[in-house]
Amino acid sequence: MSAAPARVETGLERLIRGPRRVRGLRLGLVANPTAVTARLEHAALLLAASRSFRLVRLFGPEHGVWANAQDLVEVEDSRDPATGLPVFSLYGRTRVPTPRMLDGLDAVVFDVQDVGARYYTFVYTLLHVLEACAAAGRRVVVLDRPNPLGGAVVDGNVLDPGYRSFVGMHPLPVRHGMTVGELAHLFRAERALDVELDVVPLRGWRRPMHFEETGLPWVMPSPNMPTVDTAFVYPGGCLVEGTNLSEGRGTTRPFELVGAPWLDPWRLARDLERERLPGARFRPVFFTPTFHKHAGRPCGGVQVHVTGRRRFPAFLAYLLLIHHARLQDPRAFAWRDPPYEYEAVLRPIDILCGTDRVRRTIDAGRSPRTLAAGWTKAAAAFRRRRAPFLLY
Repeated sequence: MSAAPARVETGLERLIRGPRRVRGLRLGLVANPTAVTARLEHAALLLAASRSFRLVRLFGPEHGVWANAQDLVEVEDSRDPATGLPVFSLYGRTRVPTPRMLDGLDAVVFDVQDVGARYYTFVYTLLHVLEACAAAGRRVVVLDRPNPLGGAVVDGNVLDPGYRSFVGMHPLPVRHGMTVGELAHLFRAERALDVELDVVPLRGWRRPMHFEETGLPWVMPSPNMPTVDTAFVYPGGCLVEGTNLSEGRGTTRPFELVGAPWLDPWRLARDLERERLPGARFRPVFFTPTFHKHAGRPCGGVQVHVTGRRRFPAFLAYLLLIHHARLQDPRAFAWRDPPYEYEAVLRPIDILCGTDRVRRTIDAGRSPRTLAAGWTKAAAAFRRRRAPFLLY
């Protein structure tokens, strides 16, 4: 019988085992519940207990240090119940660490599990930390974690800088295939940030790996990211936030379930099956969200079943879902109005897509497939851009 493959070792575990790079420093820690070892020991408790350095304060990204806040809910500064340390929110009155927050620190440690999609705000919290530490002369230490979608596939369009927002602050494709450590190097170079950056790399991670292959436990990075399956649909499923369709919040399968009270689920599933998308099936469903859009109202729609992760084009699939839902009843369908994620002018769907071309194409009744050739070309160019920053 063959031996089980060795699990991946995270940057956190490597730092705890060999703390010399931060020995004697006063540290701030950006973390949420995902900042754990394979034994589910949290970084805040491990760093607070160490005698090699001093953990001074915590910083919370969107949803908070313990990820108990729902989407778009601002979080206040607080005191951490586990360590007793002060917690500064980076998703509230400010998203950028202020000089007061950095006062007395030698370095800021970042340990947050990303999900591999451009819209997920944690990587822009990292970008803001890099910018703030560059201005204040502080060091940044990134404890690397796997990209749960793997690092081989690049998919979707690249953001037009004219549509920059907190769900897309840098010209990345929707599925970028990079770890947070690799993104930190890319951000520093492409933003010309004069900041001392130290990435503690993973050990044993390979780019084709999906999260289950790492041997690490999945911890929900946000309240509506319950499983690795959710992460694989999210590069498309998040787009539904820009519409009046329910993205399944308030159900046990967010982003896999999509629907609205006025949709015919059998027609929607049939139209999507006719698209012959690789790696996916669409099952007609009814569901009733307990909160969020259409709370308490039965919704017709589909569940997206991913049957081949390496082949599934999530971005195109969900744009086609939105397209066919709109075709059913253009009067009932609507694009969500701003404000959304601190953007008060541009439409949510446009900042999610990083362009208004997608919305205008769908409003004209044309298939978003007509845009896909341009995405493929842009993704190829991004592969060349990212190459100097890949660590694995």
